[in-house]
Amino acid sequence: MTKPLEGIKIIDFTHVQAGPACTQLLAWYGADVIKVERPGAGDVTRSQLRDIPGADALYFTMLNSNKRSLTLDTKTAEGKEVLERLIKESDVLVENFGPGALDRMGFSWDRIKELNPGMIVASVKGFSDGHHYQDLKVYENVAQCAGGAASTTGFWDGPPTVSAAALGDSNTGMHLAIGILTALMARTKTGKGQKVAVSMQDSVLNLCRVKLRDQQRLDRVGYLEEYPQYPHGKFTDVVPRGGNAGGGGQPGWVLKCKGWETDPNAYIYFTIQGHAWAPICKALGREEWIDDPAYNTAEARQDKIFDIFAIIEDWLKDKTKFEAVDILRKYDIPCAPVLSMKEIANDPSLRASGTVVEVDHKVRGKYLTVGSPIKFSDMTVEVTGSPLLGEHTDEVLAQLGYSKDQIAAMHQAKVV
Repeated sequence: MTKPLEGIKIIDFTHVQAGPACTQLLAWYGADVIKVERPGAGDVTRSQLRDIPGADALYFTMLNSNKRSLTLDTKTAEGKEVLERLIKESDVLVENFGPGALDRMGFSWDRIKELNPGMIVASVKGFSDGHHYQDLKVYENVAQCAGGAASTTGFWDGPPTVSAAALGDSNTGMHLAIGILTALMARTKTGKGQKVAVSMQDSVLNLCRVKLRDQQRLDRVGYLEEYPQYPHGKFTDVVPRGGNAGGGGQPGWVLKCKGWETDPNAYIYFTIQGHAWAPICKALGREEWIDDPAYNTAEARQDKIFDIFAIIEDWLKDKTKFEAVDILRKYDIPCAPVLSMKEIANDPSLRASGTVVEVDHKVRGKYLTVGSPIKFSDMTVEVTGSPLLGEHTDEVLAQLGYSKDQIAAMHQAKVV
């Protein structure tokens, strides 16, 4: 079956996580992604946090599947000539260099447009152009702090906390992929390429819009009724950290289950939604609460919400997290077990759906990685192993019209 993005050629000048996450997604869906790397070194994540000596690290393999690797020294005249040919034949160039790096390389936006008027140049940035921090170097946790996530994550009596989810890196890559696909659609109408940029700060903030919502509510009324601080605590003039409270106005909390004393993940997340109140009462054996005016509305429950959670936790004490969820799901109560990464890695449902996949690597053998989070009715997404450094150099150069002798000379001169 022809994949939706077959025929789209992407020059991947990205490294580490945000950019590679973007280009990997597009490669999964059929784009020919050519990862351009420095000869002899490559993406820094090839060697970061290695678990097998001499093999590409999981950090690299899990962000660069389905791609081809071309080594190229773009500082040389020969390397620049190769890149010019590649630009003329490609659709998208994705980069996460520092500001001005492409210009210094000799490939300004004007030069790229001259070579290929339909080219889309997509960039990952820390902060948007014109921002007073635009020259600041940004990593995952820096972005989470600058985007508002850290200040609203954690418990009210502790410091701002960053999330283990890659809100700054992989999330930015997902946003950039949407931008690239949008620009490709626009090109079908106009014939013109364009620049697409996504900043890590902006991407984090886009996932924190409910907190921006809460700031405006707080400014207006001085409190936030769905936060644990209400009604007994105090609010300042900024959105507080709410622990494990639900951000959508539905009270929720992480509750202990059987075995929590020795298992750090023996918990479930339990949400009390208004329409689920009667089923919750029935599940807990507290049917007297259904019509009790002290409990039967969200407003009435809020001042005693932690007392309610304590009663639910008492009900959970002789049940494992899986047993508890199996009972509660029959009542259509929103809840989930807190799954460890080991449990996720071995989850048969995630394996069956292709969300977690096992792939082969030429050096390290089999390894687990994430598959496509997007499912299609007419396409099964195949995830293949990441490329070795320079594995496809000769193949790409030959496709660009270079002869075997020319390719051999480039290897000799260490251009590739």
